[in-house]
Amino acid sequence: MHAMKSQAIFLYFFLGILACVKAEDAYRYFTWTVTYGTISPLGFPQQGILINGQFPGPTVDCVTNDNIIVDVINKLDEPFLITWNGINMRKSSWQDGVLGTNCPIPPNTNWTYKFQAKDQIGTFTYFPSTQLHKAAGGFGGFNIAQRSVISIPYPQPDGEFTLLVGDWYKANHKALRQKLDSNIPLPLPNALLINGVSNTSVFTGEAGKTYKLRVSNVGIATSINFRIQGHVLKLVEVEGSHCVQDTYESLDVHVGQSVAVLVTLHGSVKDYFIVASSRFTKPILTTTAILRYAGSNTRPSRPLPIGPTYHLHWSMKQARTIRLNLTANAARPNPQGSYHYGTIPVTRTIVLENSQAKIGGKLRYAVNGISYINPDTPLKLADWFNIPGVFGLNTIKDTPTPGPAILATSVIGTTLHDFAEIVFQNNETSVQSWHFDGTIFYIVGYGSGQWTPDMRKRYNLVDAITRHTVQVYPRSWSAILVSLDNKGMWNLRSAIWSRRYLGQELYVRVWNNERSVFTENDIPPNALLCGKATHS
Repeated sequence: MHAMKSQAIFLYFFLGILACVKAEDAYRYFTWTVTYGTISPLGFPQQGILINGQFPGPTVDCVTNDNIIVDVINKLDEPFLITWNGINMRKSSWQDGVLGTNCPIPPNTNWTYKFQAKDQIGTFTYFPSTQLHKAAGGFGGFNIAQRSVISIPYPQPDGEFTLLVGDWYKANHKALRQKLDSNIPLPLPNALLINGVSNTSVFTGEAGKTYKLRVSNVGIATSINFRIQGHVLKLVEVEGSHCVQDTYESLDVHVGQSVAVLVTLHGSVKDYFIVASSRFTKPILTTTAILRYAGSNTRPSRPLPIGPTYHLHWSMKQARTIRLNLTANAARPNPQGSYHYGTIPVTRTIVLENSQAKIGGKLRYAVNGISYINPDTPLKLADWFNIPGVFGLNTIKDTPTPGPAILATSVIGTTLHDFAEIVFQNNETSVQSWHFDGTIFYIVGYGSGQWTPDMRKRYNLVDAITRHTVQVYPRSWSAILVSLDNKGMWNLRSAIWSRRYLGQELYVRVWNNERSVFTENDIPPNALLCGKATHS
């Protein structure tokens, strides 16, 4: 009897272990070798940045809460990092892949990213964060599906396609960098690409079926408008947020942004043009792909579907129609609408104004009069090891600073769980785009002219969409509300890459005085050390 009881206890123990093992979230392993290679996106050979020989890089498809392990082998002739655009990196800015948090991966070495797609769904991207490498490739799609136990607020589509749309230059990234270093702003890009090619991508589906198209703007400078000949777009998701399912003839997608739309193939069996055209540029750049019905023998016919005119008001009006679906679940089974952001007291207001400047005779871009420079030691390492002299908190002020711009390492110090209002003020004549790593925020308002506190009367405090990138129209402002609940050192940057390269970025330090794995992960064992951190 005693032996049988012991066996039973052992069996329960063994089954318990199996249950724990089974309950652990899945691991997905990737090995990416980053190289230069010859590509011909515009019909002639040029140098590009490839991942495992691919341009664009491989698409990551995973499920909510999957653990992602990516070993990046750098075979370029320059240090290199990849950042994960829109992945929240809960409690782990160590994996963010920007120079403020990571030492770059030296040539002919590797580094392994380890992070979790924690409590996220949706359409995202990855790309190089160093230098102007993004202008040469190294980018790809990053799609997170919901777990099977969580429903989606629309019928399961019959398939899906990932479309990476972006501007492209004939010159390579080093030539573009040399131009900026020589005080010459970048010209208009030469073309737009869809999945790394111009006018040749084909996406095939069956008549009568509905497909999800994940569309991301992976360019470095240019807003785009996306549309499909003879079909409407039902918007269902924006950068990880289920939205009100309005239909559109075309959608503006600004630099760094992603959307997911449903398209039902209700037409005749033939080919149709997919069109992407540049917004707010003269001349307008246009590229096409093909939506092909299975069995089609008929090529698409012109004219192309007409996009919106240059007028900014159309785009701003459309942006205001994109709202959160308050009846839908998120990655977790709690309704998104249960978070009543409009009733939370704002603890801090920050107004950020972008500008162009000359500092020491050199072309620079600034935020509130500060043009950011990267120190040799990543800010995160300096913060962790208490290394002095790398950065100072509140170098940059909460409101625009009069006077000439200066060079500095801009860090805004905030307290964990602050609820902040951030206003992006754009007094220039081009569209800006801003991205905030490590968090999502509510876009509560767009407006023309100069922001004043009285503009808060126009805010959407009920169902504003959440996303990680926000456009700011010329001579206009955009306002966001954000809960700073992710401890770490987070990059807040211009998504217009030439501006970021020349200083239009800063970091937000979300901090409390408790060192605990419940609020922030410890430094990873494989962390690269550089600068002053090599002596810590």
